[in-house]
Amino acid sequence: MSDQISLPCMLIRGGTSKGAYFLASDLPADKARRDAILLAVMGSPDPRQVDGVGGAHPLTSKVALISRSDLPGCDIDFLFAQVGVDKAMVDTTPNCGNILAGVAPFAIERGLVQAVSPRTRVKVRTINTGTIAELTVETPDGSPVYGGEARIDGVPGTASPIAVDFLDAAGSVCGALLPTGRVVDEVAGVRATLIDNGMPCVVLTAASVGRTGYEPRDVLDKDTALKARLEEIRLAAGPLMNLGDVGPKVVPKMILVAPPRAGGAVSTRSFIPHECHASIGVFAAVTVATACALPGSPAAEVAQMPGGAVRTVSVEHPTGEFSVRLEMGGTDAAPEVLRAGLLRTARPLFDGRVFVRPGVV
Repeated sequence: MSDQISLPCMLIRGGTSKGAYFLASDLPADKARRDAILLAVMGSPDPRQVDGVGGAHPLTSKVALISRSDLPGCDIDFLFAQVGVDKAMVDTTPNCGNILAGVAPFAIERGLVQAVSPRTRVKVRTINTGTIAELTVETPDGSPVYGGEARIDGVPGTASPIAVDFLDAAGSVCGALLPTGRVVDEVAGVRATLIDNGMPCVVLTAASVGRTGYEPRDVLDKDTALKARLEEIRLAAGPLMNLGDVGPKVVPKMILVAPPRAGGAVSTRSFIPHECHASIGVFAAVTVATACALPGSPAAEVAQMPGGAVRTVSVEHPTGEFSVRLEMGGTDAAPEVLRAGLLRTARPLFDGRVFVRPGVV
């Protein structure tokens, strides 16, 4: 008889991330025991995560815990966990819109939601923040299809589209879209927008920290002086954003913005928070697009925004672009983002049992 624990698990690529998806009921209710198991599953702490299923990068060291929701009008509850790679850390503070994209297919595959033809809408509550999203999955024969023509930058090939509409993301972590009540704050000597439309972000121009905002990701990842400056700003922003000491946390994300160069609305380089993102996270893209719509913000000063009540905002990033759909209200002087949506894809990579090394619990 094996001395290892084994758990049902599905590895899913959600958007531009990858994570281990579990039924919440298959893991211990006790947080300390649960986190110990998740660290062991991913192979953390270890820079290579060689003794687990993690991919040795924050974008591939993620976990989703899924259950039926008891909230009226919601189908599924989703708890997201960011698992540290070289640190023994399991952070359930933030959202993850990429891993969210895989929640609906997983829920259907596990029998938590009954699919209907030609497509199935699944309303998901993210337990981390209370954010509610509606996901629409193609299910022409009563089950998810994964092949299709939808393409997202940062993922090779094409796949079936998953439409994601966020119903109440503003202030999901910080308590307000603008936690300080201001569009611009001076933080550690830099003008920035402290904003949360699904992801706490500090949005500042690349020029304000002496960069162009067009540097390749690998160059920025080796720029120790820049990363130290961004961390100084991030630590100062944390208390202002109602996040307290953010030293051990993965939020807020740091977003450098610059004028677009590829026909989009704005160019970005995002830090998550200590590594430069290969693209940009879902909620970070939604949040920076929202910042671009706020007159007087650093993002608005460099962005080339489309007009109209419904706007497709193309957010450029190191490996392409991310299109965010904003439904606008309010006035020109005081605009309001009523609803944000986007397109993702997801695909199961394996389904089976994952083993936890002896002695973990």
